Amino acid sequence: MEHVNAPSRRPWVVGVSGASGTPYAAAVLRALIDAGEAVDLVVSRASRLTLLDETGIAFRDAHWREDLAQWLARGADGKPDTFGDIDTGAVRYWPAGDLAAGPSSGSYQVKGMIIVPASTACVAGVALGLSKDLLQRAASVTLKEGRRLIVAVRETPLNGQTLKHLVTLDEAGAIVLPASPAFYAGATHIQDLVDFVAGRALDAAGVPHTLYRRWEGELGGSRQP
Repeated sequence: MEHVNAPSRRPWVVGVSGASGTPYAAAVLRALIDAGEAVDLVVSRASRLTLLDETGIAFRDAHWREDLAQWLARGADGKPDTFGDIDTGAVRYWPAGDLAAGPSSGSYQVKGMIIVPASTACVAGVALGLSKDLLQRAASVTLKEGRRLIVAVRETPLNGQTLKHLVTLDEAGAIVLPASPAFYAGATHIQDLVDFVAGRALDAAGVPHTLYRRWEGELGGSRQP
């Protein structure tokens, strides 16, 4: 009998840093799940405080799947259960302090990594190769292995040192993607603006989605139904 190997799991690593913008991370995670992608999730210690402040959700290691489902169901306007039940079965969670986790090694097969949102501290740590936690280590591994790293920086204004760090990341092969919503897609709700940024991140990753209306070369397209 011919033996057929099951396809190996190759996830996208999603790192959530402490910058404001947890709805961006939720939108990216929902879209990856909707596209049938496997996800390895790393939530930094600082991002737990931001998540608690922005959503009221306490993200706990021992109850991460329950907390993640609650987070992903919430809309960008703060309304719970906006998106209903999200199947998180394709998500694997790694604590940020676990430097022996799969994504810490280049031999662990992943498609790439999206850091969303990325704080200036996170940008600096990755640019300098500090690897102070799993998020930074996984990003460094992604770069050294020549895999796609998307850094959705969300801070303003940016000082000269951060700009230098972003140039360093660009030169190392990362895609620097500021969390800058556009308005030509016909946004009428805060969720539309969040989804635009998430959609651009998935565009950079090469993952199909329907998160926003694409430009088709026609003025006034944003006002079309």
